[in-house]
Amino acid sequence: MEHYDVVIVGSGHGGAQAAIALRQNGHEDTILMVSRDRNLPYERPPLSKEYLSGEKPFERIQIRPEKFWSERQVGLRLGCNVNEVDWMAHELALSDDSRVTYRKLIWAAGGDARRLSCSGADLGGIHTVRSRRDVDALKMELLAGSKRAVIIGGGYIGLEAAAVLRKLGCDVTVVEMEDRVLARVAGPALSEFYATYHRAQGVDLRLSTAVERIEGDGDKVTAVLTDSGETIACDIVIVGIGIVPSVGPLIAAGAAGSNGVDVDQYTRTSLDDIYAIGDCAAHANPYADNKVIRLESVQNATDMATTAAKAIMGDKQAYDAVPWFWSNQYDLRLQTVGISIGHDQTVLRGDPAEAKFSVVYLRENRVVALDCVNNTKDYVQGRKLVMERAELDPDLLADPGVPLKEMR
Repeated sequence: MEHYDVVIVGSGHGGAQAAIALRQNGHEDTILMVSRDRNLPYERPPLSKEYLSGEKPFERIQIRPEKFWSERQVGLRLGCNVNEVDWMAHELALSDDSRVTYRKLIWAAGGDARRLSCSGADLGGIHTVRSRRDVDALKMELLAGSKRAVIIGGGYIGLEAAAVLRKLGCDVTVVEMEDRVLARVAGPALSEFYATYHRAQGVDLRLSTAVERIEGDGDKVTAVLTDSGETIACDIVIVGIGIVPSVGPLIAAGAAGSNGVDVDQYTRTSLDDIYAIGDCAAHANPYADNKVIRLESVQNATDMATTAAKAIMGDKQAYDAVPWFWSNQYDLRLQTVGISIGHDQTVLRGDPAEAKFSVVYLRENRVVALDCVNNTKDYVQGRKLVMERAELDPDLLADPGVPLKEMR
């Protein structure tokens, strides 16, 4: 039976950074990265943007070239799942019928795209945007002539895909159950701006609308039927309704967790010598008033990976990284810092009609988050305000002529 000092499950941003951080922090023993993805570790955000559009080939979204991993003696077991975790024996059963043992385990498996549960959900032509394989299948259909798309879900993935498909000349309809886009991650002002912008680009937005069933001809999708009784004809469907954390083997082994797997401030699970990081790790976040949440972002995955690596190396430092996120749609660059959960006031800086503005989120007059559209200066300067939980006058914040750095 093979033994590795550290086994990392998952090859996304978290898994890759965990291996990198271990070597950077002096780890000289064996490392194995196990991933169900068959590709070398690659960036996920470009999948719904530059990779889907064809602006970047796969080689340009790889996190590191192949020789990087071999030179640092990081073993790669690709196209392989972990079927079972025996935490007492420190042993993993893999889908290739092999078993490996470990001293420390870092679980960075992320999540699976949430699937539709309605009738017709298994028809051909229904896609998610979670892996290279997903996007390659979608690109093949577009190359074959598919031009009518229904996107289910008005979150970041759905809107980013809508923007790319419009650039590619597709007819796009977005169906969203909530009464506004980005309802789970942004305030009404930002939602209204993005809805207006997408509609101006020709996207048909259907808000407060649910999908009843998917219709098809044979095994291929032909239309989406909504709860209003409307039938929307289409060639392809993209489903962007969130993820299901990939933590089944950990939970089956006895790890604590309901929405993902629970971790402490050092990313340790309730099972000895097992850490969890990234999208699947539920943690008390200091920027969310210490509420237990999961953060689905590159920042969270990479910073948690560094926390886990340092803890394994004996340098325990509590996870306390300010959250940030970005989204590119058309000529809009959204940069978010902080977490707006629990805010009791918003302040608008600038004019959305000029496509350059910021929304500042406050709790008891303290800055907890900013959404900045084409406004990098506010994002950079606002980051410090979020980190300091700065208490500021809302009227002063509303004046875009006063730089944020002068308000501290």
